[in-house]
Parts: sequence; structure tokens; C-alpha cells
Amino acid sequence: MGGRPFDEVASRRATLRLADFRLVLLSGTTMRPRINYFLAFMLPLLGGMATLGAAEGPRYEYRLLATAKTSTMEKELNEAGEAGYSFSSVMGGETGIGGKEVVVVMKKTNGQDGGKRYKLLATARTSTLEKELQAAGEEGFDYCGQTVFESAFGGREVSVILERSASKRRVTFRLLATTRTSTMEKELKAAGAEGFEFLQVMVGKTAMGGREVVSILRRYAD
Repeated sequence: MGGRPFDEVASRRATLRLADFRLVLLSGTTMRPRINYFLAFMLPLLGGMATLGAAEGPRYEYRLLATAKTSTMEKELNEAGEAGYSFSSVMGGETGIGGKEVVVVMKKTNGQDGGKRYKLLATARTSTLEKELQAAGEEGFDYCGQTVFESAFGGREVSVILERSASKRRVTFRLLATTRTSTMEKELKAAGAEGFEFLQVMVGKTAMGGREVVSILRRYAD
């Protein structure tokens, strides 16, 4: 029976094994720098993604203020402002427990500092309110919100909440009040042509003006 001698076959197998070893060794030597480069690129990226994933998202705290006295509300607004809360929303009306009240929601985000000051203006006369708005604007108070409510002490009043931040930017306000919506549209167009920005409109019944459409506009001082 013919065939290759045993010694020759064993020699070739040994040569193949040695070649395989050299190939593996060579491949490992060749790939090692590439692996190092890959790790050097990916590890910081993965670390940054892990840090991003672990970072805390925004958290909110809320404080609800409710009272029938406007003077009490202004005091509570400023106490909340000093604690880092900012105005979020206001509504006047009748609650199930407290009766006729002004309800304000304040909001605070994590890391938010205090220092904001608030002023609440409430009057049954729109002409008086406009004067008070102008005086507050000169002091750097800006508009937050408005409502018409019936309080236990002041009757039916138009109320406006103003906020002053560290910038204290001067504001000029204009208040428009009329019983006719067609008149309101004309007055809004005229005010817009003078650079006044519309803020909010409220339809309510005041003690002096009856049922009125009340709009507040502002223009920042140069």
C-alpha cells in the first residue's frame, strides 16, 4: 500500500501548526493597535453617555396660594418668590371650600434661586388700574397674569400680578377696557401700531364699568 512516509507527514503537520501559531501571533500583533484605538475612542464616548443617562432631569416644586384678601396674596407671593418660586398661573373665582378666592400656582425648578418680587394690583376702576400699572412699570415690574374676581372684601375687581426680576427692565403698560368688542379691536390695532404688545384679554363684570372687555398691553422702554 503506497503513501507518504510517517516522518514526512509528521513534519508537514508540525510546519502547519507553526505557521498557524505565527499567523495567530502576527494577527494579534496587527490587531492590537486597532483595538487600542477603538477602545480609546469608545470608552470616553460610552462614559459620556452613561453620565448623560445618569444626569438628573428637571424637577418641579409647586406652591398653591389661595386667599380672599389681595393684601394677603401679595405677601404670600413675595414669600414664595424669596423661596425660589416663580409665578405660573392665576384665577379668581369661587372654590368649593374657601368661597370667593384668588388662586395662584407658583413653580420652582431644581437649582432655581430666589429674589423675585411681586406686586398685586386690584381695583374696580380700570382708570385707577392703568395708573397703578404705569407706576409699577417704572419700577421695573413686568406682567404675569390677570383675572376678574369677586372677593369678599373688595367686591368685583380687575386684578393684575406683576413680577420684578434682577434686570428691573422698565415697562410701559396700556389698559384697554370697553363694553364693545368692535371698539376693542380698533383700540388694539391702534396700540399695536404704536409698538404695544398684547398680553391678555379678560371678559368680566366690574363694580364700576359693568360688563367689560379688558385688555392689557406692554411696551418695553428703550
